[in-house]
Amino acid sequence: MRKLLVIALFSAALSACSTPDSASPSAAIRQVLATQTAAWNRGDVAGFMQGYWESDSLVFIGKRGLTYGWQPTLDNYRRNYPDAAAMGQLTFTNLRITPDGPETAHVVGRWHLARPAAGDLQGHFLLVFRRINNQWVIVADHSS
Repeated sequence: MRKLLVIALFSAALSACSTPDSASPSAAIRQVLATQTAAWNRGDVAGFMQGYWESDSLVFIGKRGLTYGWQPTLDNYRRNYPDAAAMGQLTFTNLRITPDGPETAHVVGRWHLARPAAGDLQGHFLLVFRRINNQWVIVADHSS
């Protein structure tokens, strides 16, 4: 009887470990990036921004320097990409996702905007992700 109880407890512990809340950081982060890509490609900047930490502590580092805060970052995206034609079609490639701990990870990759009317843009990025309130979000973005 005791052996069955130990097996039952072990089985329960294993099934608890496989819940959606414990999805691998890599898979969860890939999903965030896929959701962002889909939002961008339909011209939805606000939807794209849902992948970022909605905080004044968010930092975006780009060609024009530092931007602190979710709202200023959104404002910059809207100013630089005023419509779907300016936004183009986004792809992320060469993704390298590295967990830094149970609640943090960083991602290095390449971005490309296909914009037939305005000319293509491309570059590289380093994203810092943190798991906050059980969601993986970008807390720092260095894109060039």
